[in-house]
Amino acid sequence: MVVRTYDQECGFIKQIDGTSYKIEKGFVDGMNVPGHFYVNPEIKTLLFDELKQYTNQNTGSHQGGFLPALKQIANVAALPGIVSKSIALPDVHAGYGFAIGNVAAFDMGNPEAVVSPGGVGFDINCGVRLVRTNLTEKDVEPLKDKLAQAVFDHIPVGVGSQGIIPTNMSDLEEALEMGLDWSLREGYAWAEDKEHCEEFGRMLQADPRKVSTRAKKRGLPQLGTLGAGNHYAEIQVVDEIFDQAAASRMGVEETGQVVVMIHSGSRGLGHQVATDALTRMDQAMGRDSIRTNDRQLSCARIDSEEGQDYLAGMAAAANYAWVNRSMMTFLVRQAFAKVFQSTPDDLDMHVIYDVSHNIAKEEQHMVDGKLKRLLVHRKGSTRAFPPHHPLIPVDYQFTGQPVLIGGSMGTCSYVLTGTDKGMAETFGSTCHGAGRAMSRNRSRNNITYTDVLQRLQDQGIAIRVASPKLVMEEAPESYKDVTQVVDTCAAAGISKKTMKLRPIAVIKG
Repeated sequence: MVVRTYDQECGFIKQIDGTSYKIEKGFVDGMNVPGHFYVNPEIKTLLFDELKQYTNQNTGSHQGGFLPALKQIANVAALPGIVSKSIALPDVHAGYGFAIGNVAAFDMGNPEAVVSPGGVGFDINCGVRLVRTNLTEKDVEPLKDKLAQAVFDHIPVGVGSQGIIPTNMSDLEEALEMGLDWSLREGYAWAEDKEHCEEFGRMLQADPRKVSTRAKKRGLPQLGTLGAGNHYAEIQVVDEIFDQAAASRMGVEETGQVVVMIHSGSRGLGHQVATDALTRMDQAMGRDSIRTNDRQLSCARIDSEEGQDYLAGMAAAANYAWVNRSMMTFLVRQAFAKVFQSTPDDLDMHVIYDVSHNIAKEEQHMVDGKLKRLLVHRKGSTRAFPPHHPLIPVDYQFTGQPVLIGGSMGTCSYVLTGTDKGMAETFGSTCHGAGRAMSRNRSRNNITYTDVLQRLQDQGIAIRVASPKLVMEEAPESYKDVTQVVDTCAAAGISKKTMKLRPIAVIKG
């Protein structure tokens, strides 16, 4: 590894326009394509300060451990079979192997092309679902605390939480294979839910046999649970509408309308699927002489046994996550019905959309003027397909796919739509949330949970938390400003703002 000063490192980074930068080949060894990232001035400062800290400390013999996000973006650009560029969205921050907020596509027609679990993450199909209601803030305000408590009572939350909907191992096997179709068959989902879900809630290549017994044992008691960390259920109010036509297609007609956002993933099952795959891929790399710049970028050729087994297991874990979110939607519907002495149908509790933030999928995209079959890794990023794309629901053909962007705890969230420019520049991808600005460890050392909880109360936000001491890890100051992230994506033209959502109740693990 070549040791360079900070100024020398910056010489490889060129500004393209007001929101995008290019990382030229040579920034790290063996780059096959350039890197490309989207930022505004404030987010840029965070990334470059991280790079400066790294260059000041680095002795030139780095293997594993901390790497700044800009180096991780470039290391991904050196993976075999990558096409076009390694892309980072404005919420990017350092992660395991791939940065969180990184998008990379690999040519499935190239026998050398790889799949990397680090490009998906440990929480496979961590994602967000948005459910609308016909209630207004005026309807909910007098019952806000009662409603927050009802949702908290209905959804199992927190570390080690266990599902309350009875499931056995046979149910789990079927859920892993069928995804949302299983929830539909068992009565935990509405037929319309499937239409408004990425991949229609089921990845067909899923194979439960490629999910280890240990992963299944971890996943069985957790089906239908929220978990902890940055996962949450929020009761939100439509605060601002930017695109009335798109909002109307989503069933939102005016500000003040109440919606529910659920953010969760594949729990311990997905984590184990990723862990199991990394162990096997380390061996495959030695056998096939695959070299990477960072040992955390363990990978295998897409067509290898290890690559295919991971994709089948990952798809099963993704199906688990969709079932998990559908079960929690069922429980939220029951909670609202109980508090308002109505039915979920009469409350118009339809799913607006359900998106994945951590996944790898086969898609078709134009690369250098040719239509190619690609394996697109999205880690901490969201699919954002444009109007008229065949893979988005009929309801959204004229608006583009809804994109759900969750904010940090107590801050606003956004609904965006996909654009043609995003399809051309980012493989139809955009940001996924605020993105960390401070590590969990620093957050714990610098913020007290009592201050965070008091601040939420002062904002008039009802809060129910299973593990109060974990709250400081998710405090708003631990994250970038989600509005800046979203505005950067909108300014770059890779997604379009539809509406802004404000939380009135937060339920966390």
